[in-house]
Parts: sequence; structure tokens; C-alpha cells
Amino acid sequence: MKRNVTLQFLTLAVLMAFLILEQNSFAQGSKANFSGTWAFNESKSSLGEGGGGGFRRGASQMTVTQEGMNLTIARVRTNRDGEQTTTTDKYTMDGKEIVSESSSGRGGPTKTSVSWSADGKTINFAVTRTFEREGQTMEMKSSEAWTLTDARTLSIVSTFNTPNGEMKTTLVYDKK
Repeated sequence: MKRNVTLQFLTLAVLMAFLILEQNSFAQGSKANFSGTWAFNESKSSLGEGGGGGFRRGASQMTVTQEGMNLTIARVRTNRDGEQTTTTDKYTMDGKEIVSESSSGRGGPTKTSVSWSADGKTINFAVTRTFEREGQTMEMKSSEAWTLTDARTLSIVSTFNTPNGEMKTTLVYDKK
């Protein structure tokens, strides 16, 4: 009798362990995975007013690595001299603010926080850039919402608050 109780207890414990593992893997698997190399698709993008103002802030190509709550983005851009440059940024997708200094020396710190939407399908970036103009410190706030419209298409909706009002762009990237 004691052996049957022990066997039943052990069977129940193993069953519970499998259920817990299954739930954890489902919870992790339910979030979108943005990993991959992405190429800008201008024909699908909406650059907003100003004829491409949003694209100047975007990248011609991005390589995204997503591991757990860590996100690394390598962006390839063409600078004013026509040369391609690559910048790499690392984030945690837990909503904690990350502060980075301007690499160009022209601006102040940039504060970025990255978090998941409630359904796990969108990554939200909140960015505050600080810079000086004519002796006054100013802030520019922007946000990005990254969503996979399908397995091979990444849509990034960017919203910028400017002195002239809100500006919105939608950049679309195709997976290579």
C-alpha cells in the first residue's frame, strides 16, 4: 500500500513537471521573434510628409538577434558622404531605460526603453533624445512599434513629436 501511494505521488509529480514545462515553453513561444536580416522595402513603406524624412532616420538593412529578453540590432545606413556605416545597439525588453551617448558628439544622451505589448506580438520602443540648440537643452521624444505582419515582413511604425506637431512613418522590411 505504501508503495502504491509513493508511486502515485511520483507519477503526479512527473505529470505536474511536464505541465509546468509545457506552459513555460508555450509562454515563451507565444512572443514574436524578430531575429533575422531585414532589407528596407521603400515601395511598401509610408515615409510621411517631407518626402522620406522618416527613411533618413531608418536603415537600409538591419540584422536583429533576439535571445530571451535581449535584443541586438545592427543597422546599416548610408551617411551624407555616400558611405555605408553600421551601428549596433543592445537592449533588454523589460522596459528598463538604457542611456547611450551620441557617437557623433553633436547630441546629448539618448534614453531608450523597450517592452513587449500585452499580446507579445509587438515590441515598443520609447526614445528620448537630449540635445542643445542655441544654448538651450531640448528633448525630442519618439516611439517605435515593431510588428511582424507575416513571417517575412517587419513593419515599424515610428511617431516623432516635433515643434510642428506629430509626424508618423511606417517603414517596412523584408526578411532576406
